[in-house]
Amino acid sequence: MTAPADPRLLRLHPADNVLTIIATLEAGAHLRIGDTTVVVPARLALGHKVAGRAIAAGEKIVKYGAPIGSATCAIGAGEHVHTHNLRSDYLPTFLREDQARYFAQQHA
Repeated sequence: MTAPADPRLLRLHPADNVLTIIATLEAGAHLRIGDTTVVVPARLALGHKVAGRAIAAGEKIVKYGAPIGSATCAIGAGEHVHTHNLRSDYLPTFLREDQARYFAQQHA
């Protein structure tokens, strides 16, 4: 039987493969994801997402029971899911290195 997720995480819909952080997690905190415990490598703020299970590169990220984007690389259970490993399928997603180019194009 799979253990429930850590109480500091919220699964908004049974189909979700990401969990929402409902209490800020400090670096070094231990986080239970199912039967696995992971160590949080960096501070994760309220409202951010972590993988509820391993997610393959290219797999849809599901939150609220609906796809919100695609994984740009493999994401391990408990890893932070954000613009560094998630591409929106609906809105432009900008990496830090893309921002200067984007703003240059807007003001050209």
